Amino acid sequence: QAKEKWDFVLVSDIHEMGSEKEIKRKKFLDELSKKGFAIKKIEDEKLFYGVRAPKWIFQEYQWLLRNPDSRSLHLDAHGDVPVTTRWQSFTNPLHSALLPEKLDDLEKKKVFEASFPLHEKEELREFLKEKWARWRGVFHHQPIEKIRCYFGENVALYFAWLGWYTRLLGFAALPGLLVFVTGITIFSSSQVSKEICEANDTIMCPLCDQKCPFWLLSDTCTYAKVTHMVDNEGTVLFAMYMAIWATVFLELWKRKRATVVTDWDMYGWDEEEEDLALQLINNSHHEPRRYRHSYFRSTIVLILGLLMIVVLIGIAHALVIYRVVATALFSQSTFEPLREQANTAAVVTGAVLHYITIVIMTKVNRKVALFLCDLEKPRTFSQHENNVIVKIFTFQFFTNFSSLIYIAFFLGRINGHPGNYVRIAGKWRLEECHPSGCITDLFIQMAIIMLLKQTISNAVEYLKPWIGHKLCTRQQQRPKKRSLVVGEEEEEEEEDSCKRQWLSNYELKEVDTFSLFNEFLEMAIQYSFTTIFVAAFPLAPLLAFFNNIFEIHTDAMKMMRLHRRMVPRKANDIGIWLQVLEAVGILAVIGNGLVIAITSDFIPVQVYKYTYSPCMTGNSTGVDCSTGYINHSLSVFRIRDFENYTKPGPALTGLCCRYRDYRNADDYSYTVQFWHIFAARLAFLILFEHVALCVKVIAAWYIPDVPQSVKNKFLFKKHRMLHKK
Repeated sequence: QAKEKWDFVLVSDIHEMGSEKEIKRKKFLDELSKKGFAIKKIEDEKLFYGVRAPKWIFQEYQWLLRNPDSRSLHLDAHGDVPVTTRWQSFTNPLHSALLPEKLDDLEKKKVFEASFPLHEKEELREFLKEKWARWRGVFHHQPIEKIRCYFGENVALYFAWLGWYTRLLGFAALPGLLVFVTGITIFSSSQVSKEICEANDTIMCPLCDQKCPFWLLSDTCTYAKVTHMVDNEGTVLFAMYMAIWATVFLELWKRKRATVVTDWDMYGWDEEEEDLALQLINNSHHEPRRYRHSYFRSTIVLILGLLMIVVLIGIAHALVIYRVVATALFSQSTFEPLREQANTAAVVTGAVLHYITIVIMTKVNRKVALFLCDLEKPRTFSQHENNVIVKIFTFQFFTNFSSLIYIAFFLGRINGHPGNYVRIAGKWRLEECHPSGCITDLFIQMAIIMLLKQTISNAVEYLKPWIGHKLCTRQQQRPKKRSLVVGEEEEEEEEDSCKRQWLSNYELKEVDTFSLFNEFLEMAIQYSFTTIFVAAFPLAPLLAFFNNIFEIHTDAMKMMRLHRRMVPRKANDIGIWLQVLEAVGILAVIGNGLVIAITSDFIPVQVYKYTYSPCMTGNSTGVDCSTGYINHSLSVFRIRDFENYTKPGPALTGLCCRYRDYRNADDYSYTVQFWHIFAARLAFLILFEHVALCVKVIAAWYIPDVPQSVKNKFLFKKHRMLHKK
């Protein structure tokens, strides 16, 4: 006798007879039975209901849509119906307005505790478990077609996109590694670094008030060399390369996606048409829900969304305050190594604190975004999903990047100067940049956040369901008493088989409609880290590349072994995520242009070389053109001009100290050099962004979104259809 297969399992607590929940559950199941659904009940510690849809649903579905899956018209076998056809035809009645209450509403009211499709012990699943969802398959090609047959097009497209993204990351990781290695090889050869290391008589102004001493510029020799390792001419070229790479990646993905969905006969699939067909199957008198727009609701959502962004920016300000206070406290520490590296310690601990805020705010951002979407009352599930994606990504972007934006573009530029520092609460001075630049601070912050996200976050994401699964497996292995009904051994054996299967699926980690969304969001944020500030952290693509190699297979193992089966959904693209990634590509051009123009010392050094250096004054007999840059970039401050309550201890020698800025020694106003550099920064930014955006447009035009082979396939298909007529 063939084993019965069930489409869906509903799980409920055992409610008291006559209770409101028990009545609602019974009405819901009775209505499903009237519609022709087969239902099987198994009682354990909870109630399990297996539900199977009648075959007429699939026949009517394909008749309405003239579905290309013509093979599924032969419904003698359960497996003949394509997986997404079966599940989308099946799940729609469960959420129908014709039922006493929708399944979603019943789950919110705890009438049903859970509902999920089953991982079945079939050949396809065993193949995916053995060949794909294992560590030994890390470097093997992904079986996208088989993933599609088991999980549906939506999940298959995610893995196809992730695999393509990872492959293209290799072309970004190698140049980034080359730029970084080149920086290491010229670690000590920079003229700027040499001047800092040899500045034994350059006295710098104290980094904090009263207790901080004056210090010698040469004390920061190592920090200067590390800065030059990141901040060099190769960085500029790599930033331009990454702007082009981001465009080429997305254009090539569009071509890849067109080829894949054409092979699936899904290129011209219309989600709205399919949704209407499903509604008509369930209710022949169904009237489509009209498109509506409420300016009042949109205004409320916009205001609340802006308030949330203000809160996220406020959190970034709190991190700034922490760094300022931490620097002041570390500078006064009795522990000498901490005191000497107070600024670096504040940067590192601030980065860890930033990571903790990201973890916490990710949960908050999700709840706020879902609340705002509920206010909008979107017309369809896809519209709801798109609205959630845009809002959560926006909130996550500000959560992840607000602090980085401050470090990149404001750190050391709004702190004032000796004698007139900008202070928090009139007490703590804002941070200053090192004389060799601020880009190392940005490098440290990005490195720590990316490493923590790719180690701790990924480990928790995988180990949490894995540990839960192992604990449940051990409990299952304990022998349980079983009462046999005389003469019904075969039926009992079949029921036990169903019970074991349903229980094992129930004990897996719960999934919801946003489970795949979480994976896409994680990759979209990673893509942002990989592109937006890559000029400051050229190793970002390399870290992302190695992370994604394992991400593909941890996601596979979670879906196949640790999570309940997702409800398969049809799709012919990655949806609004493509627009999100394109927006990130534009931000990458702007961000990298600003990093090179503002954060990096590239522009000030070039202005000095071609305007004020010995090479321009005629004294260039074998002298490096950047000779004298450090002395030129440091201003002079008279010690007697310190505020009385902030005066530091006695200077090493002399009556003056130096600080990083372009100011006159008499009245501390900006020098002509400052305005020259400001104009050069602005000119470079405009030039870089226009060139990069033009290259992006040319690349997008040069690479067609749809391959000619796909266009020709549709051309001949239309020709054959017309020829038959």
